[in-house]
Amino acid sequence: MVLQSLAKYYEILSADPDSNIPKSGYNAVNVSYALNISKDGELHEIIPTMIPVKRGKKMVEISQTMELPERVPRANGIKPNFLCDNSSYVLGIDNKGKPTRTKQCFESFKDLHNQILLNIKNDYAQALINFLNSWDVENAQTHPAVQEHLENIIKGANIVFKLDGGRYIHEDEEIKKAWDEYSTKSSDGKIMQCLVTGEEKPIARIHPAIKGVKGAQSSGASLVSFNKSAYESFGKKDGQGINSPVSEEIAFAYTTALNHLLSDDANRIYIGDAAVIFWAISSEKKYQDMASIFVNPSEISESEEEKATQRDPAAIREVRSIFDKIAKGEPIRDFGEEFDKDVEFYTLGLSPNAARLSVRFFTRDNFLGFIQKSARHYEDMRIERQFSNEFEFVPIWKVLSETVPATAKDKTPQPQMSGSVMRAILTGVRYPTAIFNAIMMRIKADRNINYYRASIIKAYLIRNYKEKYREVITVSLNTETNNKAYVLGRLFAVLEKAQLDASETKLKSTIKDKYFTSASATPGRVFPILLRLSQHHIAKAEYGYTSDKRIEELMQKLEIEENPMPTNLSLEDQGIFVLGYYHQRNAFYVKKDKDSDNKNEEEN
Repeated sequence: MVLQSLAKYYEILSADPDSNIPKSGYNAVNVSYALNISKDGELHEIIPTMIPVKRGKKMVEISQTMELPERVPRANGIKPNFLCDNSSYVLGIDNKGKPTRTKQCFESFKDLHNQILLNIKNDYAQALINFLNSWDVENAQTHPAVQEHLENIIKGANIVFKLDGGRYIHEDEEIKKAWDEYSTKSSDGKIMQCLVTGEEKPIARIHPAIKGVKGAQSSGASLVSFNKSAYESFGKKDGQGINSPVSEEIAFAYTTALNHLLSDDANRIYIGDAAVIFWAISSEKKYQDMASIFVNPSEISESEEEKATQRDPAAIREVRSIFDKIAKGEPIRDFGEEFDKDVEFYTLGLSPNAARLSVRFFTRDNFLGFIQKSARHYEDMRIERQFSNEFEFVPIWKVLSETVPATAKDKTPQPQMSGSVMRAILTGVRYPTAIFNAIMMRIKADRNINYYRASIIKAYLIRNYKEKYREVITVSLNTETNNKAYVLGRLFAVLEKAQLDASETKLKSTIKDKYFTSASATPGRVFPILLRLSQHHIAKAEYGYTSDKRIEELMQKLEIEENPMPTNLSLEDQGIFVLGYYHQRNAFYVKKDKDSDNKNEEEN
């Protein structure tokens, strides 16, 4: 299904003249330099082809993407590419200390071009042949034009050719035609039934490389690959791609579409170690833009000048409209007229695995379904904030970052958990227990109960245990419920407030630092101690009677006759305890802010 949907997307893009997707037999290649040569094959200069782009607030130079003849898979051996390659093949220069092999690379590059361009007599083909046949490999590094850029060239940069400072040689139509004929005739693929289309066609033994996944090899990685007999089917020894027969046509289509998606920073986002991409069966970019913003809503809170990428205005408007509905508790049933709610929509997560890629998750839905399921996640997460500058709609990367210890050197969340969380969001199923356990572990370790952690706990419990906690979990303080875990969490916050009110100086540690973990797990053992301590705090505080009254009200909710303080709380009830504590503590300061606002209004 992954390959089929990507191949289908390639067909959509190839039919769109504005997509710039490479046609069959060609790849989009990042090119850093061009050799400017004369008709006689003399090297005049080397021209950098990098282009400036804005990344955040900085301008950086990146390689220019050009459509060039299809790259050959090159895990090992000497295999030249046509019209574009690195310095080893184009100039016979490298930095690996293997001069003999480098000469062989150049000779193979020269032989390939002599073979393909043999019958073309125009200036472009003859200039390139003249250059290759006359280039002095032995003294290549001492050439003045090479010396100027030698340090960067030998790092593996791709190099193309220009004729007398004019057009690129690879743009010549006669040369393109010669390449098309050569690539068609050179196929030696075994004729088999393609698993994607069902047609009998030449099968790709090695699929083109996929680039753009952080952590994978810079030269590219494979999604479909077999290179050891242990992985090969009976009778398919040394068959590699023959074990999963995909036609050369489909292999090109799916890898080209995937590389096209991965090359766009606007639509390639990272969740944990996984590169996540989106695509609709449409050539319009607004669907990808809207999905990307929906997964990372922090983007639309930035100003246009600060944004690293530009989004479709319709996508931004639609996302803001949907988030406004979520905030009001309104259902998401449709979009504006600019979006087709029924268009097929896909999400793919790819993680690096040596020279291969692992599919972390893959989902298929219509676009409305994708938005509704994602919106449900934000609705589940919705809880009263501590501070106004916190994300109202919490990005998924922020959710996962809360599972990582602040002191950890590697800030990458656990990969399996990240994938499970994304699957839960995209398919609407239960959240994985792993994220709840991770958040509870972090709270017990550092006793930091912040807005983001409370949001995650609320989302997990309301989705996974909705019937059990339906009447307990709310966006802000729930003063009506008598749920013991929730009331005990509130009571702990009141006891902590009583301690803080009694102290004239800032405390080095509070009862939260000493007792929170044990109080949430074994309240029956800890709360009697805390209640005795509170009487000392109430006696010292100027307004101690306020805390005393709050304690009394909450104790009445615990129903003294019916085991008011359980010996133990389950992990889920400990999560409810955390929410009760968070809501009650927040209510103290929210009320204070509201009182301050009212006072200001009266003065005005």
